[in-house]
Amino acid sequence: MSKSTDGLKVRSRLEKAISELQGVHKLLLSSNSDVDPDVLADFRDALNRVRNTAWAAQQYVVRKETDQDSASVLSLVAGERIRAAHQLCQALVDDLTGTDIKFQRGSLVQLCEITETLTKKLKGVINRL
Repeated sequence: MSKSTDGLKVRSRLEKAISELQGVHKLLLSSNSDVDPDVLADFRDALNRVRNTAWAAQQYVVRKETDQDSASVLSLVAGERIRAAHQLCQALVDDLTGTDIKFQRGSLVQLCEITETLTKKLKGVINRL
């Protein structure tokens, strides 16, 4: 797929997302019904991640077009991933603390293995700072 085709595909998806978000905005403003606070919190978190990623993508494109260094933008994206990972890990701690959730052993083993690998990498990076 060419760069031009990729760009058109992204543009089309973004335009659809904008329209959908505008509809959600109107729905939230006009809604008289109670909305689950957990769903609203998840929605806000998702919007925040998308907003930060969109800003970083915009900065990256602008810097590439002007032949500026884009490394700082990539660092911001990594920082956003760290923030999101921390938030997700905290939610998992809360889930694992509860007694009413049934977990599958396989997915927990996979999560444990990847977090061990992540912990080793983190320690290495932290020690170099």
